[in-house]
Amino acid sequence: MPEIVSSQNVLILWAAVGYLLGSIPFGLILSRLLGLGDLRRIGSGNIGATNVLRTGNRGAALATLLLDAAKGALAVLLARWLADEAAAQIAGGFTFLGHCFPVWLRFRGGKGVATFLGMTLALAWPVGLAACATWLATAAALRYSSAAALLAAGLSPVWALVLGRGEVLVITLTLAILIYIRHARNIMRLHRGEEPRIGGQ
Repeated sequence: MPEIVSSQNVLILWAAVGYLLGSIPFGLILSRLLGLGDLRRIGSGNIGATNVLRTGNRGAALATLLLDAAKGALAVLLARWLADEAAAQIAGGFTFLGHCFPVWLRFRGGKGVATFLGMTLALAWPVGLAACATWLATAAALRYSSAAALLAAGLSPVWALVLGRGEVLVITLTLAILIYIRHARNIMRLHRGEEPRIGGQ
């Protein structure tokens, strides 16, 4: 963790900003605007890019992926610019929590992978790039979005150590654990060979 310079009130403010930003359900919004239906009644019921892809609209899925990642990065960059590095980590972490547990959707949100990757890119770009590369390589090789997410998140703390960015070790490790918890059902389906592949219905 970086040195905490900002006051407690400033950190609470950035936690709130991060949470509210993270709770914007871009996948749900885009799907409704494009007439793709209610994501919560499609596929896994998740509001993230993978489930948007199940509607058959690749453009909407890509836009969801980029917007969910962008909100994680934006929270970090704004907090870093207007406060300090500790505030940036708190804002990024709470953006992740906002995405996973949005108050507007009765705390039933996405699994946070895109937001995690965007946040990590903004906090420590070498670690973020390594995590993104891990996701892409795994997705290309196995065609399982969940497996790619789990490996990318799980290796992020390792990349933080290998690349000498220990200041993001705690936050990447903590959020990686949450991602694994959020993917508990996916892990069971992977184990049983029942997990749908990327692009499958």
